Parts: sequence; C-alpha cells; structure tokens
Amino acid sequence: MRIVVAGALANKPFNGGAAWTRLSWVLGFVRLGHDVSFVEQIAPDACVNDAGDRCPLEASINFRYFTQVIEAFGLRDRAALIVENGASPTIEADLLVNISGHLTLEPLKSACRVRAFVDLDPGYTQFWSEAGLARERLRDHHFYFTVGANIGKPNCAIPTLGLAWRPVRQPVVLGEWPVAPSESERRFTTIASWRGPYGRIPHAGGQYGVKAHEFRKFVSLPARSSGSFEIALDVDPADRGDVDLLRANAWNVVDPRVVAGDPLAFRRYVQGSSAEFSVAQGIYVETNSGWFSDRTVRYLASGKPVVVQDTGFASVYPTGYGLLPFKTVEQAQQGIDKIVCDYLTHARTARTIAEEFFGSNVVLRDVLRQVGIDH
Repeated sequence: MRIVVAGALANKPFNGGAAWTRLSWVLGFVRLGHDVSFVEQIAPDACVNDAGDRCPLEASINFRYFTQVIEAFGLRDRAALIVENGASPTIEADLLVNISGHLTLEPLKSACRVRAFVDLDPGYTQFWSEAGLARERLRDHHFYFTVGANIGKPNCAIPTLGLAWRPVRQPVVLGEWPVAPSESERRFTTIASWRGPYGRIPHAGGQYGVKAHEFRKFVSLPARSSGSFEIALDVDPADRGDVDLLRANAWNVVDPRVVAGDPLAFRRYVQGSSAEFSVAQGIYVETNSGWFSDRTVRYLASGKPVVVQDTGFASVYPTGYGLLPFKTVEQAQQGIDKIVCDYLTHARTARTIAEEFFGSNVVLRDVLRQVGIDH
C-alpha cells in the first residue's frame, strides 16, 4: 500500500525529539511492508542560514538538517521537501497521515484517497480552531486522530469541534530503541522547551498554561528525593531567572541542541539516562486531556522507568511500576524513591509497557484498521 506521512522536520531543525515523532510513523509503516514517503512543506521565510538570515532553501540550515536526517535513516528516495508557492509534485497514495495537519497544499492532499489528521497538541489544536485560527490544517480529512486520549469524554475540557476524535498512541519502532542498561539508578533526565512556541491559551474566561508554570511547582524536588536531576532545556534568555532557580535547587541544566540536537544524539541522551522525570504543558494537565509524551515512550522502550505528570492518562495505561504518574510534589518524590529502591523491576516493566501499548506494529496496524485499509 502507498502511504504518505507529512510533518515538520526541516521546520524544526536541531530538534531530535520532534524528528523521532515523524520518523516513527515513517519507519513503522515501512516495517509493516508498505511503500512510504515522507513529505514536508516549508514557507520561504522559514528558510534561514547559520546566522539566522533568510536564504534560499538549498543554502538553509533547514535543508541541511532535513537531508542529514533522512540520509541517516535510509530515506533519501522516500522524502521530499517542498517550498510553498513553488512547483510541487503530485504523489498519489492510498493514505495520507498528516501530522499536525502540516501539509496544506491542496494538490498533494487531494491526490491521497484517504486522509487522516494526527493531533499532537490536544487543546491547542481545538481551541485555536474554535477561535478561527489554523482551520486550514484541519480541513479536508476523513479521519481525526489525537494523542489526547480523553477528548470527547465528559471529564475533558477540550471541545470536539463536532469531529469524531479517535485516540491514538504515540508509536515507537522498538528495533530502533533497544533496551539500554543503566550504570546508575538515580540519574533522572528529560528534554524540554520551557515555554515552547505557544503562549497561554485563553478560553471560556480562563487561560491555560505552559510547561514553565507547571515546572516551577516542582523545582524543589531534588532536595526532597533520592535522585539526581538533569534537564536539557530549550529556554529563552529572558527566562534566565528560571534557569538560575533550577540550578539553585540542584538541577543540572544543559543545552538540548548540544546533547539532543539530532535523532541519534537524542537517542544517546535518553539511553544514557536512568529514568525520566518530567512535567507536562499546563494545558494538557488542566484540560485532563490524556496526552502522553512521545519522548516518554522512548524512555520506556529503552527500559527507563518514568515519573511524569498525570494529564489524565493514568486511567488509560498501567501505572505503579515502570510508569508512575504524579499530581503533587509529594507523589513525585514517592515515585522517584520507588524507582531508586527497586530499579530493575521498574526498568523491566517500562519496556513491557512500551512493547504492549506503544510498539509501532501494534499502533499503526490499529490506525490502518480504523481507516478501513487492510494491512
């Protein structure tokens, strides 16, 4: 079967985690035996050189990063980077998997018989569309999938927009993420953007927050628990006070572009950790979205247990070993200490959870079943 996966890779240079999000769909479908292409569109003004100045696509860091990634994973003949307002090929396919609705070029979309939208930012996607923003990304799809497992349920504050949202798990290609033994039980890490590209989202008289607002609630954790903590943090210089606060509370803060700037470096960083500790975007927590991080999935696959903020996913996945959700500082502390005290059990369970719930064969076969395309 011919499948096109569309998403942002060149648009997110030096973001190894974002690359894995897209690669997992492409490589996962390839491993199921399908004829798969990756397509990305990019605006001319998004193309910049090393100095940050606009330049032609071929001279840009975007193009260089795109080329390095696709060649590293043997996708040279399966990938196309297309400049908006320029000539674009027509790629006929049985299925378009449009991650975040990134592909909006009508000739390319309409050449795909079945079109599936994949929402990676539950809450942002729906609130923006309800406000009349970015609606072109949602238009003209037959199926709507979301990593927000609770959308459409009474306990979730995210509007459905009248669409039948289908929960989908973040896939991981298990062969790309083997178990990696740990030298320590105490090194908890994560990779994060302090604010990300979006600010607070207003809705119904309130405002939904970003990761910075959540993380500040847990800044004292190193002093309260038995773990050591490091965060590869993408943070604006304007937030220098927060970085100082983290370091004053025994957080080691490193540059994600250095330690995880491409997919291979990202994998080394995750697999060199003992476990993950992380919080979520405020909007994911406050709406009870059920969002679950694709980064966390890769920790689990590597045999790294995780202590992560509950967004409503605790009713969806098995918790207690390997995967420990928290809502309070006390619960986070207890989760950290449990992992340190019985590390090997938690590590084995982490891999089992990844295999049973997030393995790409399981996740992507289910997607194909739901869109009515036999594997």
